[in-house]
Amino acid sequence: MRTVIAGGHGKIARRLEKLLVARGDEAVGLVRNPDHAAELRALGAEPAVCDLESASVAEVARSLEGADAALFAAGAGPGSGAARKETMDRAGAVLFADAAELAGVRRFLVVSAIHVDREPPPGTDPVFAAYLRAKAAADADISARTGRLAWTILRPGGLTDEPGTGLVTLAESAERGSISRDDVAAVLLALLDTPTTTGLTLDLVSGPTPIAQAVSDAARVAR
Repeated sequence: MRTVIAGGHGKIARRLEKLLVARGDEAVGLVRNPDHAAELRALGAEPAVCDLESASVAEVARSLEGADAALFAAGAGPGSGAARKETMDRAGAVLFADAAELAGVRRFLVVSAIHVDREPPPGTDPVFAAYLRAKAAADADISARTGRLAWTILRPGGLTDEPGTGLVTLAESAERGSISRDDVAAVLLALLDTPTTTGLTLDLVSGPTPIAQAVSDAARVAR
């Protein structure tokens, strides 16, 4: 399998790239900063320099040629203002989905965030509220592409750098909680291998269930 990951230098993306490469798959990481290319090569991944905030749909589509799957794990990141939540977290995801359609890549995964479909409560930091609304708008755009993309949206809880446990709660609705980036990457790998999760939006937090079983259960419930 050849998987192209937007946000290829991100913490989740690098973990997933290692997993893909370790089993003999091809992992392509889209990066905006060419200085990050060497780090991806060291992981065994193929870097592709592409700025989703300035590239055209056709330019991004060229990076997706020959791919079996596309995964959006990019984001403006901490320290960015509300404007970049719009141009990257929403518009970047939409652009990547448009490019996947143009390149004929149907399998499409998104790393979103838990409970973005709920209006931010009063008192929420304005920039964080802009982030939540941008992610929600991106999710809504992509989930409307049924029949055009075989999409799955994963909404992790609070991310940690603790070692993964391999035990999670994966459901259409889960209480807010935390989840290690190791486990997020492992769940993404399992979702890539489970096309019957197409059309699902799933919350992910730490829990009691082994990842393979959690993904299988989610797919079975959907059927």
